[in-house]
Amino acid sequence: MFTHIFIYRFKCLIRDKQLVFWTLLFPILLGTFFYMAFSNLNNEETFQPIDAAVVNDSAYQHDTQFKSVMENVSKGKDRLFHLKVASNREEAEKWLKKDKIKGFFTSGEVIKLTVKDTGISQSIMKSFADQYRTSSSMVTSIVKENPKALQNGLLNDLGNHRTYVKEVTGGSAEPNNVLNYFYSLIAMACLYGSFWGMKEVTDIQADITDRAARVNMAPVHKLKAFLAGSCAALVILFVEILILLAYLRFGLNISFGNRAGFVVLTALVGSVLGVSFGAFISALVKKGEGLKIALLMVATMAGSFLSGMMFMNMKYLIAAYVPPLAWLNPVNLLTDAFYALYYYDSLHRYALNLGMMFLFIIFFCTGTYLIVRRRKYASI
Repeated sequence: MFTHIFIYRFKCLIRDKQLVFWTLLFPILLGTFFYMAFSNLNNEETFQPIDAAVVNDSAYQHDTQFKSVMENVSKGKDRLFHLKVASNREEAEKWLKKDKIKGFFTSGEVIKLTVKDTGISQSIMKSFADQYRTSSSMVTSIVKENPKALQNGLLNDLGNHRTYVKEVTGGSAEPNNVLNYFYSLIAMACLYGSFWGMKEVTDIQADITDRAARVNMAPVHKLKAFLAGSCAALVILFVEILILLAYLRFGLNISFGNRAGFVVLTALVGSVLGVSFGAFISALVKKGEGLKIALLMVATMAGSFLSGMMFMNMKYLIAAYVPPLAWLNPVNLLTDAFYALYYYDSLHRYALNLGMMFLFIIFFCTGTYLIVRRRKYASI
């Protein structure tokens, strides 16, 4: 009997085109839009050489040290400046006025920088000029006290910079801010599965729909019918999430790390979480289907926003200032689980997220059972 109900319930659910659109096609479309909007976001963070100029006057020609430094920082793949040489100050000012350069340097007793606006490029140029002036002043002072310092390799020593702070990452993967948008999208799709769970509970509540009234008149225990229908809904949702994962991975080339088995497990747990959440809300709220859909939509979108799907920094703001909310948000738990698999070598953080999701699933399933099993009807 269970298999019979499962098969026919599966056929009934899969024909609901509206639910199939919102739980499968809508996440795929949204993922495509994310890809078009964010695909070059990391590339834009790559440093580009700054358009700068130097005035090629007599002072610059005689300042061989500064001339050599400017030539060195303007060569190679990782050069600091895209350097242009102006024949005089008027030409450099003309370039600056037309925004062909961010600023220009002039030689003399003190190296001077001229800029028109403020910004990151101008700040870098100022830091470069300040560092050069400091190093030059230091060399002059040392040479005055010890003229033989230049012969002993003083200039080479000044070029040898040492760093005493070592950067240690949490894992072997490179950090990628864009991935959080796609991981939260998958989490949202899993929670959209709550509509399948809501439909199952709605279809066994005789006081809401005519279909549910007929189900309650059938010689089958309604919990058995609910369990068979929930399994059918879970199978549909899990297949939809797998299709979404395959599209993101092979269609949009979104990385999930090297733990495909754990990724599939997370998708399964997320699907169970979504169906159980929808069933619990539907059982808890005794009003019509419209109110239940509104509550599920608000809860899912609020959780998606707090997990960083609309504003990436929101996830980190919540973790920094309201940590309990991060652990009470199922969408954030799913998002964080996917990112932990991608970034961290250890499974500790992943296990914590998975454990919290299991607690939510147990709570939702237990609550749904206690509510549904006690609901009686005086007449149908």
